[in-house]
Amino acid sequence: MQLPINHFKRALRERRAQIGLWLSAGSPYVTEAVAGSGFDWLLIDTEHSPNDLLQVVSHLQCIGAGAQGLAHPPQGIVRPAWNDTVLIKRYLDAGAQTLLIPMVQNAEEARAAVRAMRYPPDGVRGLGGTTRATRFGRVKDYFRVAAEELCLLVQIETREGLANLEQIAAVDGVDGVFIGPADLSADLGFPGEMAHPTVQAAIDDAFARILACGKAPGIIWGDERLAQHALDIGGLFVAVGQDLVTIARQADALAAKYKR
Repeated sequence: MQLPINHFKRALRERRAQIGLWLSAGSPYVTEAVAGSGFDWLLIDTEHSPNDLLQVVSHLQCIGAGAQGLAHPPQGIVRPAWNDTVLIKRYLDAGAQTLLIPMVQNAEEARAAVRAMRYPPDGVRGLGGTTRATRFGRVKDYFRVAAEELCLLVQIETREGLANLEQIAAVDGVDGVFIGPADLSADLGFPGEMAHPTVQAAIDDAFARILACGKAPGIIWGDERLAQHALDIGGLFVAVGQDLVTIARQADALAAKYKR
């Protein structure tokens, strides 16, 4: 059995923009429903969502089930709650091939994430033979070839992270740099004001610097204008919505329509 190809990683290398959806509902059933919608990637959040390890496994399975028949199934991306070696190991063993690591502040933290993604002698990932990642031991030479299809995205969310952006992006093994607009707006002194000109200027500058480093910039925007702007300035993995927001706002609109 062959190791699954990470088409998302290849798209970033080829500078093909990938459109994503954030999954925060904690419901694999919802995940299966949206997996066939045509997104390039689906982010399974465990930082700000009630997802545990078994739910992440179910989400990944439901992405595969919901995307059956699609020529280009979406990539399931997992965001651990923290840049933690044990969490990273467990999500990789669960079959995630792309991780988004939150709150990376400097190059050493980025290198720690890379080491957690790789087996010795290049890293510290523990070896487990009968995991979902190895297709329960059926992928030949998994421990030797796994790194080829693993994709590491790191998230910058503070002024400190922005100041160290070039050093973070230069770390071998970092494939993309994601700007977290919510926490960044707070750290810049405008909590919740993600469209504030100062915040927007910082994001635009960060995108230009990430591209200049030869890495892929990414972000999440629920606002259509801001999402399109991110793509226009070179965003290569842009989430354009969130499952809970979509459900809640559509429910609001439907209720209001009949209760006028």
